[in-house]
Formats: sequence, C-alpha cells, structure tokens
Amino acid sequence: MDERRPRLNPANRLPRRLVALLAVGPATALAVFFLWPFATLLAEAVDGRAVGDTLRRGTTWRVVWFTAWQAVVSTVATIAVGLAPAHVIARYRFRGRRLLVGLLTAVFVLPTVVMGAAFLALLPTSLDRTVWAVIAAHVVFNLAVVIRMVGAVWEHLPPDMEAAAATLGASRRRVVTEVSLPLLRPALTAAAAIVFLFTFTSFGVIRVLAAPGTRTIEVEVWRRATQLGDVGGAAVLSLLQLTVLVVVVGWSARTQRRHSRALDLRPEAPRRAARTRAERSTVAAIGSATALVATMPLVALAVRSFSTPTGWSSSAWTNLGRTEIRPGIRLGIDPVAALTNSVRTALWATLFAVVLGALASLAIAAAGRAGRLLDVGLMLPIGTSAVTIGFGMLIAFDTAPFDWRASWWLVPVGHALIAIPFVIRTTIGVLRSVDPMLGAAATTLGANPTRAWWEVVVPMLWRPLAVGAALAAAISLGEFGATSFLSRSGGETIPIAIERLLGRTGSLLQAQGYALATILAAATIVLVTIVDRVQERT
Repeated sequence: MDERRPRLNPANRLPRRLVALLAVGPATALAVFFLWPFATLLAEAVDGRAVGDTLRRGTTWRVVWFTAWQAVVSTVATIAVGLAPAHVIARYRFRGRRLLVGLLTAVFVLPTVVMGAAFLALLPTSLDRTVWAVIAAHVVFNLAVVIRMVGAVWEHLPPDMEAAAATLGASRRRVVTEVSLPLLRPALTAAAAIVFLFTFTSFGVIRVLAAPGTRTIEVEVWRRATQLGDVGGAAVLSLLQLTVLVVVVGWSARTQRRHSRALDLRPEAPRRAARTRAERSTVAAIGSATALVATMPLVALAVRSFSTPTGWSSSAWTNLGRTEIRPGIRLGIDPVAALTNSVRTALWATLFAVVLGALASLAIAAAGRAGRLLDVGLMLPIGTSAVTIGFGMLIAFDTAPFDWRASWWLVPVGHALIAIPFVIRTTIGVLRSVDPMLGAAATTLGANPTRAWWEVVVPMLWRPLAVGAALAAAISLGEFGATSFLSRSGGETIPIAIERLLGRTGSLLQAQGYALATILAAATIVLVTIVDRVQERT
C-alpha cells in the first residue's frame, strides 16, 4: 500500500465552517418538522388520563388484535408465496428474468391506495371489503421484499452444498428444507420483519379495501385525531404502535445475529439454464405465475376504469374535468384539481428533498464520524409511520405564531421528510467512493481544499441526485398517510381523491377512482423505470 496515498476523501478536508454550513439546513428541517412534532406527540400521550382512558377501552385492544393478526397472516403468506420465485430468480437464467424483477419492484413502490384499488377491481364481489382481500393485497404488494432480500442471499450460496445433499439421495424438498432454508434464515428473518412492519402499519390498503369499521392502529389514529377529536387517545395509540415496531426491529436484529454463520459465499453463484424437462416446466410455471400475480391487479385497474353496468365506456376518463358527471350526480371532489395538486406538491417535495438531501449527503461525507449523527437522525422518518409524522405535524403547528396547518408548503415538507432518506442513500455511496487522488491532484495544481472539493466532488452528484429526484417524486405522488392529516378542502391529492371516489356509491364515481388510480400507477412505473435506467448507466 502506498503510504503517500491520501487516506481521506477530498470532501473530508473541507473547513469545519463549511461543513457546518452544509449541515445547518437539513438539521434545522429535521428539528423543526420531525423532532418538534414528535416531542409534541409525546407530550400529548404522557397525560395519565389519556393513557388510562385509551388502554381501558375494549375498542383499543380489538384494533390492536386485528392489526397484529392480519399482519402475522400477511407476513407468513408473503414468505410462503415468495420463496419459490426467489429461488427461481436467484438460481436460474431464463428469458424475461430482468423484466420480471423490474415488474415486482414497480409493484412494490406503487402507492398503497393504488394497490387497494387494484384488488378492489380484481376480486369478485363476494371478496370485496373483506380481510382476505386485504391480506391478498399485502402479499402481492410485499412480494418483492422477499424475492429481493432472500434471493440476494440465495444467489450467493455455494450451489455445491445443495448438489452434495442431492447426490447423497436427498429429495429436492429435503434439500430446500434442511440445507437451503437454514442458511437463509437470517435473510428470511429480515424479510419477515420488514413485511410485518409494512402490514402492521397498513393504512391506504385498509382505507380502500377493508370493510367499513375495519381499522388498524394507523386508521384508528387517523379516525380519533380527525373525526373524534381525541388527540390524546390518538397520541397514545401512535406510541403504542411505535413501541411494537421497535420491539419487532430489535427481535429481528437479535435473531439475525444469533443465526448468522460464516459461509463460503461466492461473489455471485452463476445462474444456469434449466436442464431437464421438469426444471424447465417448473421455472416456466413459477415465472409465469409470479408475473400473472403482479400484472393482473394493474390490468384489472385499467379495465374497471372503462367498465360500467351498461357496457364499456370512456366516460370516467372524458369526465375527469367535471365535478358534476350527470344532472344531480356530483363528485364532491375535482379530479383534475387533485391531479394538479399532486403534481405541484410532488414538484415542491422533490425540490425540498433533493436540496436538503444533497446538502446532508455532502455534510455527512465531509464530517466523517461526526456525520453519523446527522445520518441517523435523517433516517428516523423512515422508521416512523407517515401517519405518525402527519399527526405530529398537525398538533405541533396548530397555534400561533406557528399555526401552519393551512400553509400550502406543509404537505410538500411532510412528503420531503419521507423522501430525504432515499436521496441520501442514493448519493452518499457515490460521495464516499470518490478517489482521494483526484482531490490530491487538484490541490497539487494549486486549488485550495474548498475549490478542489467543488471541482471534484460536486460534479459527481448529478446522476445520483437524478435517481433521488425520481424516487422523491414517486414517493410524493403516492403518499397517503401524512397527507390524510395535512391536506385541506380543495387541496386534495390524487391518493385522497381515489380513496374518496372508491368509497362512494355509483359505478361512474368508482370508475373515475379507478381512472385516477391508473394514472397514478402509470406515473409511478415511469418514474421507477427512469431510476432503473439512470442506475444502469451509473
């Protein structure tokens, strides 16, 4: 190793004042719009009367029980359904493999209200508004988590271990259950924990797809805060949910450490084409079934937007700009205004997220160990449900001089809080991988450290920031939890409009809800495609 090679990234040699200047914007945003609302939420929840009243209610524990059991069933079903495609995608090379993985990823990033609407369109009337419809939507929505996380480990496992077991006479099923799955246990645990967190905090799917009166903790928090005026009870439920999430994350981390073992992992075990007729049939069947499961809800969504009791019609699309689609039949919401609001909100949220995320990434990379505190702090909104974030902002900013609830920028700021971590994750890796010799060369040519940083590091940001911007826009367009608290009459976004239209009686109104959901799904898939293309060129 050449000792003359600089040990530090060029960004690490910035003056401390400049590093602090970079960090002040993201740190202030975190303190004002996350930590302060969260502290306000804690203050509301620690009221002894609110805690006692909430925990004594039978309704509270019925909601907690439903939230827990549907999350457990959804998690088990997702793991069971996802193992076969995870194995096929990890081990075999076949035509359409990359397209299948991209499709599953696109489904995973779809807004929850779109997935709820898609299953409402797909399932027969007998299953509409049932818990089984909710579980089915959760399984399809989270399938990519299992396939990507478990498959990522499976493709690195030495295939000769499985081959040796098969040579000794073990059946294919026994090889999987006694060799592969024990080695995959840490990955399975991590995937199960993530799926459980997503289904335990389910909000949009429940609001759209579940029967009236069916509530998870997220929905109950929203109902108590916005409909019943029970702010204390809603705060207690939010903290109860957060406690469960912390316990699950801690259990997952402990279990992964306990069952982790040193393995002779390959950089990437080569995928092979199916050799025997049985293998070819299995790969084709599992790949086709997985693609069908992922595409059918989206196809049904588009089809239902053209379907009416009297036949096929494009009236749901042609009447999008009207608030009265027939004499006496009013929507109660302007779909075009909702589209406009969503686009405007997404643009501002993306701008906020990209600017603050870029500044935070530069500060984190430049500060070294000291930057970890800012990094961890800005990750906190991901570990907190969007409903909790929106609720905290609602009760924190409701009194002068900080009565900002009617401010147009509050919703984009809420969206940006959720999107900033994704911007950071796409940029920080690039910043940390900049060759230190580039900065040293610039310094040798006479540039001061700040100039060297500007010339070497900053130009590296544009491509990862483009990826982060696309992710931020997709997150903002589909965000539903925080928006349910922060939006006001006339400021509804597309997810809010979809939920309200699908909850109305009348096929024409529901068809417009499906039309808006189709638009939102298409926009999300386009943004995900842009992210994939940019990352491929990186």
